[in-house]
Amino acid sequence: MSSTSSISGSQPIVSVASSNSAGAAGGSVIDVSELVSELVTATEQPQETIISNQTQAVSSEISAVGTLQSALSTFQSSLAALDTPSAFGSESASSTDPTAFTATAAADATLGSYSVSVTQLAQAQQLVSNAFAGGSSATVGTGTLQLSLGGTSFNVTIDDSDNTVAGIAGAINSATGNPGIEASVVTGSDGAHLVLTSSLTGAANTIQVAETDGGDGLAALTYGTGNTGNYTEPAGSTPQDAEFSIAGVPYTSASNTVTDALSGVTLSLAGTTTSPATLTVATNTASIENNIQAFVTAYNTMQQSLASLGSYDSTTSSAGPLMGNPLLLGIQNELQSALYSIVDTGSSTYNSLASIGITTNSDGTLSLNQTTLSAALSSDYSAVSQLFSGTSGVASSLNSQITADLGAAGPIASTSQTLVSQENALTQQSTQLQQQMTALSASLTQQYAALNTLLSSLQTTSSYLTQAFASLPQVQATQNA
Repeated sequence: MSSTSSISGSQPIVSVASSNSAGAAGGSVIDVSELVSELVTATEQPQETIISNQTQAVSSEISAVGTLQSALSTFQSSLAALDTPSAFGSESASSTDPTAFTATAAADATLGSYSVSVTQLAQAQQLVSNAFAGGSSATVGTGTLQLSLGGTSFNVTIDDSDNTVAGIAGAINSATGNPGIEASVVTGSDGAHLVLTSSLTGAANTIQVAETDGGDGLAALTYGTGNTGNYTEPAGSTPQDAEFSIAGVPYTSASNTVTDALSGVTLSLAGTTTSPATLTVATNTASIENNIQAFVTAYNTMQQSLASLGSYDSTTSSAGPLMGNPLLLGIQNELQSALYSIVDTGSSTYNSLASIGITTNSDGTLSLNQTTLSAALSSDYSAVSQLFSGTSGVASSLNSQITADLGAAGPIASTSQTLVSQENALTQQSTQLQQQMTALSASLTQQYAALNTLLSSLQTTSSYLTQAFASLPQVQATQNA
């Protein structure tokens, strides 16, 4: 019978044939490759499992720290609308007669109500030339025209390539230095008319046209003081300034968009008034309410992310990647400290988030009572502003804390560097283990190959001796009768 040896229940690795077997002459056979593979695996697997588990844990922490960093950064962006006093300098302007004017207010606009009367809108000039029989292709002449709008002039040279009504209009529109005179051709039953339209309103922005080449080839297109016979002004196209009054104070403007009549307020004139309208500049509490609601929403989104990182599910016995981590716990404590702080706002009534309607739920998220907030803003707008944007305000404090946490010298960067170093060290350990196993495999292969050779030699000798003994003469003993 043959005897066998194996590791961990695998297929036989060492097989020694009996002397009377057909394979006896082949010698003992060791499956060196299989034996070495199983020995190396048995040595490597426990160490590799430890390294793999540690690497997976560190990688999970690195990802979790990235999630923490992203959540803080996203939340911080919501603080920009609340963390400075200028963020609360939000004013709105309204008109009781938007058909006459509308208005917008900058942060520095002075609050108040003003009576506004509009008696005249600013207009731009338009000139329509006398008719040219033959239509837009009618020849006018050649020469050089100097066109002026207000105090700016430019020259247009007309030659045989563009001496028609349409050609002259095109030359004016494409001329270099044109400050805003638009030329077009309107054809009627009496012929073609060159139309010059100013893009600038105001009494000073008049159009003048002169021929400067010394000839009179383009005399039919000239226009100016004492020379108005070549063009007519359509109704409503005489250049004029806007005329209006604010709080009884008269004002004129070349434009219907007025930015300098009332500090911080832009008026857009649209029509005249039959009776004074009211301009009201007030604090834009609706905008602030929206910003505070956005703050609450952003905080809740961040809180849910942070809670997930540090959670524990008893049903599945699974823990968040940063459960109990001092980095996460420290940041959460900072956030809560700012949220629950009492702020010196100058008011004993509105000095905390709870006092303006922001309360904490059982899961750590926030809720906003819109009615309470609106009442606080109406009652003491300055206190609400200080609650968020003051030196020790909630938003300003949170912004400073998060900036420090996310900074290059902050705890998040430090933790990330430590984790990356650990991951690199584990990668190096894995590489070294592979190198060690390669060396062990080579050594074992050499040893068992030598053993295989020895066993083969011994089995050959054994086979020879067996055959030699079998060939010896047999001595039979004779028994006397």
